[in-house]
Amino acid sequence: MRSMVVLELVLFLVWVNFLPFGAHLVMGGRWDYPVDARRVWRDGRRVLGAHKTWRGCVVSVLGGAAIAPLLGLSVEQATLAATLAMTGDLATSFLKRRLSRPSGEPRLGLDQLLEGGLPKAVLSPALGLAAWEVAAVLALFVPINHLGSRFFHYVLYRPPLENYPRIIRATTRLREWRACHAPLARWQTWFNFENYVYYRVIMARVFKAIGWYERGVQNVLAVQVAEHTLHFRELPAPFDGYRILLLTDLHLDGLEALTDVLIDRVRNRQVDLCLIGGDIRMEMYGPMAPSLRRLRQLLKHIRTCHGPYGVLGNHDCIEMLPDFEEAGITMLVNDSMELRRQDASIWLVGIDDPHYYKCHDLELAFRDTPAQGFKIFLAHSPEVYQEAAARGAHLYLCGHTHGGQICLPRVGPLFTHSSAPRFTARGRWRYGTMTGYTSPGVGASGIPLRFNCPGELSLLTLRRDAGTA
Repeated sequence: MRSMVVLELVLFLVWVNFLPFGAHLVMGGRWDYPVDARRVWRDGRRVLGAHKTWRGCVVSVLGGAAIAPLLGLSVEQATLAATLAMTGDLATSFLKRRLSRPSGEPRLGLDQLLEGGLPKAVLSPALGLAAWEVAAVLALFVPINHLGSRFFHYVLYRPPLENYPRIIRATTRLREWRACHAPLARWQTWFNFENYVYYRVIMARVFKAIGWYERGVQNVLAVQVAEHTLHFRELPAPFDGYRILLLTDLHLDGLEALTDVLIDRVRNRQVDLCLIGGDIRMEMYGPMAPSLRRLRQLLKHIRTCHGPYGVLGNHDCIEMLPDFEEAGITMLVNDSMELRRQDASIWLVGIDDPHYYKCHDLELAFRDTPAQGFKIFLAHSPEVYQEAAARGAHLYLCGHTHGGQICLPRVGPLFTHSSAPRFTARGRWRYGTMTGYTSPGVGASGIPLRFNCPGELSLLTLRRDAGTA
């Protein structure tokens, strides 16, 4: 059928024009040499857009040649057609620079005229296309290409939030966008072994089959208050006895009764510093309002001299920052804060999520901290423990691992959810001169079950000591 030929050619054009962007998602900044070598035209502007790279052109031509058999074309014909598509794309970029259009900004018609029109010089005679078929190909290609360009431009090239001191990679933008838009994130959840297959299909059914599911839910609600004393020679004397409440991995919308349990645990407890270690939401995608509403309820009952301060976790979207701050949390996004007591100071350093979004920047976070100052480092996960120690952190506080959440007797956790060594997965640990504490977290994710690994509110007391315990 001739209509199938039209659809195949539309898909070919969409394919070769998508491949440069796909290469950017996969490879990031590797081998992205600009076609114009960053040269400037006589009007003072770049010859081409900043996103036009040799890598993109080569990938597009090779990708076009690879699907030649599907179209009934020879490899040579498909290669030439893809080359003409990229030639049209570069020519369009040149015209847009002369018209003072921002790099990457989609323009209906202008973007598609040459990159869709030039390949037809090869495709039309090769496939014997009639005039109406050529017109139909362009009529379908133009809106599809334009809508796709607008989508990716919105997701990847919009500026970060004003209070987000970090340059965000395009791949991070796409992951963050998917996480905050539930209907478009379902597919990646279904095909994720740990988040869906392991938890939802295997573990949930196993525990329901043996009748332990409700017991696991009750274990989540049996949150403990774990008190620990940490000793430091370098701790300023006025901070001796300084009490820190560490709350991480709350996942407040996972179980209806969890927020009330936490309120009961923190009520009438006075602490010097409250730290929120990220992951307020149960899922890595979907609505944020339920978890934020319960967070506000919980924060009303926390009595603290300093804070609460918080960092983003892998379940937290960038868009949640204003809501966290409106609720009363000072968010540390690759930033530091001086905490004073009498005539002495310690420094609190917090970074963005180092596990999933990988937007952490320790150089920026430690930039304003004094070399000899006592530094408490807050991160969502333990995965940057070596970098933190190298920059002089005395205490590393984190969560994310849930302590395994479901642990086997004598064996321990089946998953730690972290690329860091297992000694950092739960409780107190040391690396060099740095002390670390990984909280097993408050709530549960994946499925609302805990076994052999109770959740906890961590109460840490800092002591100035002649020796370091």
